[in-house]
Amino acid sequence: MTAYAFGPFSLDAAAGLLRRGGEVVPLAPKAFAVLEHLVRRSGLLVTKDELLELAWADVHVGDGALKVCIREIRRALADDSRTPSFIETAHRRGYRFIAHVSLDTMPAPVPRVAVLPGATTVIDVPETHYARSGDVNIAFQVVGGGPIDLVFVMGWVSHLEYFWAEPSFARFLNRLAAFSRLILIDKRGTGLSDRVTELPTLEQRMDDLRAVMEEVGSSQAALVGVSEGGPMCALFAATYPEKVRALVMIGTYAKRIWEPDYPWAPTREEREAFYQQIREGWGGPIGLEERAPSVAADPAFRTWWSSYLRMGASPGAALALTRMNAEIDIRGILPSIRVPTLVLHRRNDRCLKVEEGRYVASRIPRARFVELPGEDHLPFVGEQETMMGEIERFIIEAPMLTPFDKVLATILHVNIEGAEGVAAFLEHAGRECEWFRGRTIESDRTHFVAAFDGPARAIRCATALSGAAGRFRVVIRAGLHTGECSVEHGVPTGAPVLFASRIAGCAPPGEVLVSRTVRDIVGDAGLPFEDRGMHRIPDIGEWKLFSA
Repeated sequence: MTAYAFGPFSLDAAAGLLRRGGEVVPLAPKAFAVLEHLVRRSGLLVTKDELLELAWADVHVGDGALKVCIREIRRALADDSRTPSFIETAHRRGYRFIAHVSLDTMPAPVPRVAVLPGATTVIDVPETHYARSGDVNIAFQVVGGGPIDLVFVMGWVSHLEYFWAEPSFARFLNRLAAFSRLILIDKRGTGLSDRVTELPTLEQRMDDLRAVMEEVGSSQAALVGVSEGGPMCALFAATYPEKVRALVMIGTYAKRIWEPDYPWAPTREEREAFYQQIREGWGGPIGLEERAPSVAADPAFRTWWSSYLRMGASPGAALALTRMNAEIDIRGILPSIRVPTLVLHRRNDRCLKVEEGRYVASRIPRARFVELPGEDHLPFVGEQETMMGEIERFIIEAPMLTPFDKVLATILHVNIEGAEGVAAFLEHAGRECEWFRGRTIESDRTHFVAAFDGPARAIRCATALSGAAGRFRVVIRAGLHTGECSVEHGVPTGAPVLFASRIAGCAPPGEVLVSRTVRDIVGDAGLPFEDRGMHRIPDIGEWKLFSA
């Protein structure tokens, strides 16, 4: 395992650890990420803006936060800012790492061995760590030390340690780790991550992925999403393109309920039949015949699959998550994905039809679609090498893109009616917007406009403002839309801003109206919607709107 050595210190980027003489030196995740970046660019001036973007990409902070971070690093290194040995300050410009840096070969960590139910032998299990996402603990593992960070997101339910109990799954993951630093996560509510009382939204799962990337010091990674993991990775890539080197989706889909313009998905009646299977049969090999027909009769695999599902989620959680996944529709955001994208699908996949993979690829600009032989949905079952070769070549050869001037964002437009309390309301709206991690775009006596990186937070902000309006003796009408915004001087502009304002114009007093795109991304995750039917929106056309 390779680490960076300087003075008496060793920085192990893969493990996220700073050591001195074999002893771990405590360092907060942001401080570690800044130190690692400085070390990697030893001898070069690194600007304050570059470090702020690295560690606080989605939060507006000033130089003070960076200075606190640098002070923490200097304390850890026992470095004197007046006569530095490691970090030199370039006044008002940035910082330079001035110590000599070399590569230090360290012994690989000894894997943990365990016997898990469903495993036929003693297995090597990578160490599981936790990242904090809000008040939820997200389990993750890091395997390999390659030059490219790769985040693997399994579909449906998962359990990190049970991945390794099935030899074919272990081979699949080790093959990914052969050319990358592989980062594995359990989505919230599944596996070793915290169970949650409310259904997670896609953007909460994006937050979890971002929290893990931050914890391991990854500023950019390739994303590999399987089945239900695909929509979350796609939304992440559209929202945070600067954090995504490449996007790979395996056996994925855009929505899970039949419609005339998406005829490959199950009908609601077929989904209900599957829910009943979960209610009656959870604990057994649910869905195995559709997901892995080539090994469905193998007793050892059936035992492992049953254990994996049981450990991945309780019956109630499995049913709730399956219902939530069925309500998500990402068709509207696919054209907003600008990162290099590869979609892989087996020709006779019994769980998700190959036409679904073709559809997803056709909607993403310049996406590459590869149809593979086979009928297994699980990517680690059946012939793996062709698939793995496609993934490795695509990720390694993915072009380094120029800075993005377009991102996916949710725009909230609030029309304000009243006089006496408008100023106080606008001040309150700015605080609420910040609380829900939004950014104010415009604010005057007639309207308030803000941008969010997720629709659920935007909806909650809008409903909070609606509930508070009476206290300020104002009446509001709110509209929300999610779409691809141009970014000019850091401010989102373009059609979604206009669209949100037009939707607000359709809203009755005190109501929050959202576009169908917003409703489709959020799905059924604790945010009730009422269908308000079709509306003719000026400059936009006919759109279905919903009340939140």
